[in-house]
Amino acid sequence: MNRRTAVQRVALLLGGTVLGAEMFLQYGCKPAANKDAAEAGAKTLPDFFTKEEIAYLDEIAETIIPRTDTPGAKDAKVGEFMNVMVRDCYRPEEQKVFREGMKKIEALSKEKYGNGFMQIQPEQRKELLTMLDKEAKEYTKTPEYKAKKEALDKEEAIKDSLERAKGNFGYDKASIPRHYFRMMKELTLLGFFTSEPGATKALRYVAIPGKYEPCIPYNKGDKAWAT
Repeated sequence: MNRRTAVQRVALLLGGTVLGAEMFLQYGCKPAANKDAAEAGAKTLPDFFTKEEIAYLDEIAETIIPRTDTPGAKDAKVGEFMNVMVRDCYRPEEQKVFREGMKKIEALSKEKYGNGFMQIQPEQRKELLTMLDKEAKEYTKTPEYKAKKEALDKEEAIKDSLERAKGNFGYDKASIPRHYFRMMKELTLLGFFTSEPGATKALRYVAIPGKYEPCIPYNKGDKAWAT
């Protein structure tokens, strides 16, 4: 599965666009900053998250896509994928929301279950993230969010007109950051379905290039195609 197809499928599953998708499609989340770092003698930019935080994100992702008879999110190293995406493809304000969201999950876990997310049981993790998933879905429906978005859209439309008058057609519009769990869920799905385990074991896979077969039999219950 190529990047564009993966982004389209995740967007379809979540009913909207995927944050950072444009950068991911264009650069694979390796912008000029990484090139500059390489030229300076470093192989890549420093990690945005610590090893402990990446492990934490792995557990969140594994709760969303657990291992069953097929690989789970940890098998696909989704925590490391999130680290790269948040570092390279998110704006500073989005990075802040994402990191603060991790703290909120930890605080909610302690408040609800008396222990941090890494210590609670799988059933409790699932219950907590299900609650946050519902909250994330309702987030854009609140009057406060709608009012902020309407005001920002008007402000950005004026700025866009001014920039276009100057001949600047690459104006980057500001936007209201998404709910932090929406970000985590997007990256979990995108990271998993663009990984080798996700594409070859959770989905049916035929290596490309390969011979042309105009008609492939499909039986009810078969896995979706990765390619």
